[in-house]
Amino acid sequence: MQVNAPDRDQLRSLAELRLDRPIVLSLYLNLDPSEFATPPARKTSVRSLIDTAERRLREQNGLEQDDRAALEASLRRASEFLENDLPTDGAHGLALFVSEENDLFQPMKLPRAVQNEVAIGRSPLVGPLARVARRERWCVTLVNRRDARIFRGSPDGLREIEQIHDDVFGQHDQGGWSQARYQRGIEKEKDDHLKNTCDALMRHFKRQPFEKLIVGGPREVVTDFESKLHGYLQERLAGRIEVDVEHSRPDEVLESARPLIEEMDQRRERDALERLGERGAIGVADVLPALNERRVEMLILDEQFGGVPGVQCLECGWLGLDADRCPADGSEVAELDDLTEAMIELSVQQAAELLAVRHEREALEGHGGAAALLRF
Repeated sequence: MQVNAPDRDQLRSLAELRLDRPIVLSLYLNLDPSEFATPPARKTSVRSLIDTAERRLREQNGLEQDDRAALEASLRRASEFLENDLPTDGAHGLALFVSEENDLFQPMKLPRAVQNEVAIGRSPLVGPLARVARRERWCVTLVNRRDARIFRGSPDGLREIEQIHDDVFGQHDQGGWSQARYQRGIEKEKDDHLKNTCDALMRHFKRQPFEKLIVGGPREVVTDFESKLHGYLQERLAGRIEVDVEHSRPDEVLESARPLIEEMDQRRERDALERLGERGAIGVADVLPALNERRVEMLILDEQFGGVPGVQCLECGWLGLDADRCPADGSEVAELDDLTEAMIELSVQQAAELLAVRHEREALEGHGGAAALLRF
């Protein structure tokens, strides 16, 4: 099992799974190495999560006997996995979705820490996954004549995902034809190294697309490297940084890249908000109908959005601020203390982007912290 942020297809596949009964168990486990580096610490975190799940199941009122039994079976399987087969190598978090009755058992090793969380419902809880995916939208690649390093992340932090080393020999001083041939050999080795790095970067992009690319290293090498990139990657170039390729720590790389990342993120937020006047919905009351009608291209939320109560249809997933019955199909609705996760889930189902606003929060402040760009 690889450590990866979920891609859009994985998110959508999970979000579109909706059963006719609330028998999907979603578990998120925090494995942040700064807190849970040792087996005893991880065991404590696992035990706390399982205890929370057991308590949440006991608190489920109105469950049919068969549904309770199905959830208890799912929790037993999840507990056995977490206590005996927990895959921690390289993971900062784990998501686990289980429904024994529907043959669903999907663990995912995550590159970012998540809060311990338990949910029981008709579909997997995908909001935390969407947030993890959003935090992997940047790529930083450092490259010189023989070494390369690839990082993924956001202003919150970068993680190193690959190192590449190719033997490229130095010049000698024999002169003449021998020197010329030797120099051509060196250049070919350097070109092969840059091509290997381009290929590795493209593999990572295909596996988990990123939105922007920053490159660092000696100017001449970086210029050559950028010219060899696939067109998809050249389109995502966002700038260069000055940093030691071989010895810089991830936090030092982030410090060098942060001004570019912050500038581009703020520009992205500003551009999205400016487009709201053309085809946007502003405020929760206007965003919810657009989500229900599957017209959202980008869901825009204040990074601290939350605490807005509402209702959700138990059958079709319709969301509203208040209703006794679902206006779409007349089914019962369930009260939600916070609409955030349900809004994100609906946006994922329609392949919408999620934009968490950090720099331009004042623009959303008067509208309840929510807006959306619409497809039509």
